[in-house]
Amino acid sequence: MMRVSVISAERAVFEGEADAVVAPAYDGLVGILPRHAPFMTLLGTGIAKIHRSGETIRLRVAGGFLQVASNVVRIVAGSASPADS
Repeated sequence: MMRVSVISAERAVFEGEADAVVAPAYDGLVGILPRHAPFMTLLGTGIAKIHRSGETIRLRVAGGFLQVASNVVRIVAGSASPADS
């Protein structure tokens, strides 16, 4: 498991543990698993998926950045909100 934090300019959108994260980088999708190497990228526009315990949380994100360090994924988005299923 890894710690995941998703925040926007308005509020914290998600904070918790996850098995995997798939997010839209500016140049395509990135997949993050526990113990991923340190990584940072600009965030694109699309759906970020947070997988944990058999469920998937879908968030619509746009702009900002994604950082992975010490088994923690931080998504700081210009906008982030729950996505329609």
